[in-house]
Amino acid sequence: MACASVLLLVGCKPPLPPSKPLSELTPQENSGYAVFQSRCARCHYANSDSGLRGPGLQALYKQPYLPSGAPANDDRITYVIRYGRGMMPAFGSDLDERQLSNLIAYLHTL
Repeated sequence: MACASVLLLVGCKPPLPPSKPLSELTPQENSGYAVFQSRCARCHYANSDSGLRGPGLQALYKQPYLPSGAPANDDRITYVIRYGRGMMPAFGSDLDERQLSNLIAYLHTL
Protein backbone atom coordinates (compact mmCIF):
# COMPACT_ATOMS: atom_id res chain seq x y z
CA MET A 1 0.00 0.00 0.00
CA ALA A 2 2.85 2.37 0.77
CA CYS A 3 4.32 1.78 -2.69
CA ALA A 4 1.02 2.63 -4.33
CA SER A 5 0.81 5.84 -2.31
CA VAL A 6 4.35 6.79 -3.29
CA LEU A 7 3.56 6.13 -6.97
CA LEU A 8 0.52 8.38 -6.76
CA LEU A 9 2.45 11.15 -5.05
CA VAL A 10 5.40 10.97 -7.42
CA GLY A 11 3.20 10.67 -10.49
CA CYS A 12 4.82 7.50 -11.81
CA LYS A 13 2.60 4.98 -13.43
CA PRO A 14 3.08 1.29 -12.70
CA PRO A 15 4.84 -0.75 -15.37
CA LEU A 16 2.66 -2.37 -18.01
CA PRO A 17 2.46 -6.15 -18.11
CA PRO A 18 4.98 -7.67 -20.54
CA SER A 19 4.05 -8.88 -24.00
CA LYS A 20 4.10 -12.57 -24.82
CA PRO A 21 7.61 -13.52 -26.01
CA LEU A 22 7.88 -13.94 -29.79
CA SER A 23 9.24 -17.46 -29.28
CA GLU A 24 5.92 -18.44 -27.65
CA LEU A 25 3.54 -17.10 -30.31
CA THR A 26 1.07 -19.51 -31.88
CA PRO A 27 1.11 -19.87 -35.68
CA GLN A 28 -1.87 -17.46 -35.94
CA GLU A 29 -0.21 -14.90 -33.63
CA ASN A 30 3.06 -15.26 -35.57
CA SER A 31 1.20 -14.53 -38.82
CA GLY A 32 -0.35 -11.49 -37.12
CA TYR A 33 3.13 -10.40 -36.04
CA ALA A 34 4.20 -10.47 -39.71
CA VAL A 35 1.19 -8.29 -40.63
CA PHE A 36 2.06 -5.93 -37.77
CA GLN A 37 5.66 -5.63 -38.94
CA SER A 38 4.67 -4.91 -42.53
CA ARG A 39 1.71 -2.58 -41.90
CA CYS A 40 1.79 -1.19 -38.37
CA ALA A 41 5.35 -1.06 -37.00
CA ARG A 42 6.28 2.11 -38.90
CA CYS A 43 3.77 4.03 -36.75
CA HIS A 44 3.28 1.98 -33.57
CA TYR A 45 5.64 0.46 -31.03
CA ALA A 46 4.46 -3.00 -30.03
CA ASN A 47 6.31 -3.25 -26.72
CA SER A 48 5.98 0.26 -25.38
CA ASP A 49 3.17 2.64 -24.55
CA SER A 50 5.28 5.51 -25.90
CA GLY A 51 4.08 6.98 -29.14
CA LEU A 52 5.88 6.86 -32.46
CA ARG A 53 3.56 8.35 -35.11
CA GLY A 54 0.63 6.67 -33.38
CA PRO A 55 0.24 5.43 -29.80
CA GLY A 56 2.34 2.60 -28.42
CA LEU A 57 0.36 -0.63 -28.21
CA GLN A 58 1.87 -2.50 -25.25
CA ALA A 59 -0.89 -3.93 -23.06
CA LEU A 60 -3.50 -2.76 -25.59
CA TYR A 61 -6.09 -5.30 -24.47
CA LYS A 62 -4.97 -5.34 -20.83
CA GLN A 63 -6.48 -1.92 -20.23
CA PRO A 64 -10.19 -1.08 -20.36
CA TYR A 65 -9.80 1.82 -22.81
CA LEU A 66 -7.73 2.77 -25.83
CA PRO A 67 -5.72 6.02 -25.76
CA SER A 68 -8.67 7.61 -27.59
CA GLY A 69 -11.02 6.71 -24.73
CA ALA A 70 -12.89 4.06 -26.76
CA PRO A 71 -13.27 0.60 -25.22
CA ALA A 72 -10.34 -1.75 -25.82
CA ASN A 73 -12.22 -4.57 -27.49
CA ASP A 74 -12.08 -6.49 -30.78
CA ASP A 75 -14.98 -4.60 -32.34
CA ARG A 76 -13.49 -1.15 -31.77
CA ILE A 77 -9.92 -2.11 -32.70
CA THR A 78 -11.11 -3.90 -35.84
CA TYR A 79 -13.15 -0.83 -36.81
CA VAL A 80 -10.15 1.48 -36.41
CA ILE A 81 -7.92 -0.85 -38.45
CA ARG A 82 -10.51 -1.15 -41.23
CA TYR A 83 -11.69 2.47 -41.43
CA GLY A 84 -8.92 4.50 -39.78
CA ARG A 85 -9.24 7.26 -37.20
CA GLY A 86 -7.58 10.66 -37.05
CA MET A 87 -4.16 10.33 -38.65
CA MET A 88 -4.38 6.54 -38.89
CA PRO A 89 -5.17 5.43 -42.43
CA ALA A 90 -7.82 2.82 -43.23
CA PHE A 91 -6.48 -0.66 -43.98
CA GLY A 92 -9.83 -2.28 -44.78
CA SER A 93 -9.11 -2.85 -48.43
CA ASP A 94 -5.48 -3.83 -47.78
CA LEU A 95 -6.12 -6.70 -45.34
CA ASP A 96 -8.22 -9.79 -45.99
CA GLU A 97 -10.26 -11.32 -43.16
CA ARG A 98 -7.57 -13.87 -42.29
CA GLN A 99 -4.84 -11.22 -42.07
CA LEU A 100 -7.07 -9.04 -39.91
CA SER A 101 -7.95 -11.96 -37.63
CA ASN A 102 -4.26 -12.87 -37.30
CA LEU A 103 -3.35 -9.25 -36.55
CA ILE A 104 -6.01 -9.06 -33.82
CA ALA A 105 -4.68 -12.33 -32.35
CA TYR A 106 -1.19 -10.82 -32.25
CA LEU A 107 -2.41 -7.57 -30.69
CA HIS A 108 -3.90 -9.64 -27.86
CA THR A 109 -0.36 -10.85 -27.02
CA LEU A 110 0.96 -7.34 -26.41
